Amino acid sequence: MKVSKFCGIGIALLAFGTTAGATQAMKHQPAGAAATSGSAIDAVLAGGWRLPANRARDVYRHPKATLQFFGIQPSQTVVEINPSAGWYSEVLAPLLRDHGHYIAAEPMPSNGSEARRDDSTLRKKFAADPVEYGKARVVEFDPRTPVFGAPGSADAVLTFRNVHNWAMAGTAPAMFKAFFAVLRPGGVLGVVDHRAAPGATLDAVKSSGYLPVDYVVKLATDAGFKLVAQSEINANPKDTKDYPKGVWTLPPTLELGDTDRAKYLAIGESDRMTLRFVKPADTAAATTSH
Repeated sequence: MKVSKFCGIGIALLAFGTTAGATQAMKHQPAGAAATSGSAIDAVLAGGWRLPANRARDVYRHPKATLQFFGIQPSQTVVEINPSAGWYSEVLAPLLRDHGHYIAAEPMPSNGSEARRDDSTLRKKFAADPVEYGKARVVEFDPRTPVFGAPGSADAVLTFRNVHNWAMAGTAPAMFKAFFAVLRPGGVLGVVDHRAAPGATLDAVKSSGYLPVDYVVKLATDAGFKLVAQSEINANPKDTKDYPKGVWTLPPTLELGDTDRAKYLAIGESDRMTLRFVKPADTAAATTSH
């Protein structure tokens, strides 16, 4: 799939280290909220329902710090976009089960497609453990005309390592506009994705799975969002981003199989941007300005 050429933009981004980024996110939460969410996240991360293979990836995905950076609370309505087989579902659905709402948004699949297999895996996961997942919802959407719920119905929309797929498919602008529509004013959009090297253009890296940060920021700001913070929580300085099979050379995919396997395992998972956007309270003004 091809992507139209992206023209670089100059955007001043707020730079945060792992601790500083999480601290900045906590400043936007009510007093005591950070501690409450932290203890609740700790409890679900320790849950016996989590697959051992998924738990082993916490060292790369930093779920507690990431969710705290996004300001996720157990009482919120959270839409996760393209959860695939449900890595974050194992954390978010139980976290939101008692006091909030977890909604898994999956693309409408065709029979036999990867999306159908992932969707089936996710639904089977939910059905197999009704105690933890019985209140989770799955909604399907058309990637070219996506709708994730009633306008203004969600407190947060989260997407983990999906934007590069939408960039290749040409559906990214529509997706970000739909995120904006489903969020309430003041709601948060949290984005994690594979980060291209500084100065890289979309045309140069679009088939590698990596994306320029300014491209992702422009997708969001064009849709009406405001960038409020970015964090190095999911950074990996070992990632040189110049592999034969792009980001899929690294774990967990290890596209090259046994070839240089130890080398790529030593690098670990990709270097990732972690961006927090907010839908402005004055959405009319935001829409007018874009």
